[in-house]
Amino acid sequence: MLKTIDRLMQFISHAGLSARQFDISIGAANGYTLRMKKNRASIGSDVIENIVRTYPQLNVAWLITGEGEMLKPEKQKELKAFEELSVEKQKEIESIIENKIRERQEAELQSLLQEVTREIKRRQS
Repeated sequence: MLKTIDRLMQFISHAGLSARQFDISIGAANGYTLRMKKNRASIGSDVIENIVRTYPQLNVAWLITGEGEMLKPEKQKELKAFEELSVEKQKEIESIIENKIRERQEAELQSLLQEVTREIKRRQS
């Protein structure tokens, strides 16, 4: 029987992402998805929330239960339209997505650094 992590791996493959790219896109630690897969572990609700926020085309009912279609119907059309674009246009879009992912990761790291700095200063007081 497939678990949520197995369906998530199907979605990642369908989206044409590596597990690392996916982890970065949802703000998870590097290696999170592959570690969950290896350990056949459950995915936390906070992670599922991040996935659904980042990938609104993903049918959350399918992800959790396996029932229904992987993608919400209107999003399937958008993905098909993407596949019909020229390779150059697809690469351009993928590059933009990767840049956005990198920007989000950098912003999160900056925020975390500021938080840690405040914590250190508070402890020194």
